[in-house]
Amino acid sequence: MLDRLTGMEVFAEVARQGSLSGAARAVGISPTMATKHVNALEERLGVKLVHRTTRRVALTDTGRRYLDHVERVLSDVAEAEAEAAAERVEVTGQLRIALPVSFGIRQVAPLLPEFMRLYPRLRVDLGVDDRKVDMIAGGWDVAVRIGQNPNETTIARKLAHCRTVVSAAPDYLERHGTPETVADLASHNCLSYTLSHDVGPGRWPFGPEGKVAAPATGNLQADNGDMLVAIALAGQGLIYEPTFLVGDHIRAGRLRIVPLDHPPSEMPGVYAVYPAPRRPPAKVRAFVDFLVERFGTVPPWDRDLDLPRAPVT
Repeated sequence: MLDRLTGMEVFAEVARQGSLSGAARAVGISPTMATKHVNALEERLGVKLVHRTTRRVALTDTGRRYLDHVERVLSDVAEAEAEAAAERVEVTGQLRIALPVSFGIRQVAPLLPEFMRLYPRLRVDLGVDDRKVDMIAGGWDVAVRIGQNPNETTIARKLAHCRTVVSAAPDYLERHGTPETVADLASHNCLSYTLSHDVGPGRWPFGPEGKVAAPATGNLQADNGDMLVAIALAGQGLIYEPTFLVGDHIRAGRLRIVPLDHPPSEMPGVYAVYPAPRRPPAKVRAFVDFLVERFGTVPPWDRDLDLPRAPVT
């Protein structure tokens, strides 16, 4: 009886190489033996996994679904062997991380030197983009996202809460007055972030689950949070932004929190997202665990801030 695990390795290589001969070379066996392994898998499962032509081998629909499970099994076996051979899996290779622009620059980048000192054999490739990236197509190992945006191809782990506040420069509030209710926002210049599905132009949500919608219009909007903060610091209007963006300015007195009659609507949180369904490799687990530990129960950007009471979630 042919070895089942070797059969899975051959099948995975067939999918990568697109041919039995290519798979045979990758595994180090003859094309005849590679064919026997694939045949044995199909006989054992009672299904057809590949379509064979004279030039190429392609997976059937069943074969593509089976490949997902095979790759997960092979990954688990490889990691189990590595853990058995050493006290811990050594974190090496390249780690590709996708980050939102402002959060990545402000909250993740300052931590990376420490992370890389802990794992000196790791190479890090960073990509920054406020738009949601395709993990698989982009070849990303892990992404940090504001809001988990769950889907069937990824797994999300929460890193920290994400609080939001309405704030403005003291100069703006002195010239235009301080709003006291969400209804008062209609008479103020509200600077909005265009990429948010929750806090966007024309509508700012408040209260538990964002059920209280306030009209929020203004003469400027942008697709980058730091841009809005810089414009608010110059006295242009109100902003409704996460505390990871405005916390330092509030502590320094450059911005003031504007408390209203309804509390800010808490965003879903900051999440680490990685491809499913396979167990994340050691390099991804090391990075995610590191961020969870450094952010803590109360993340650094929220410490020493007198924030409006958040809704219960």
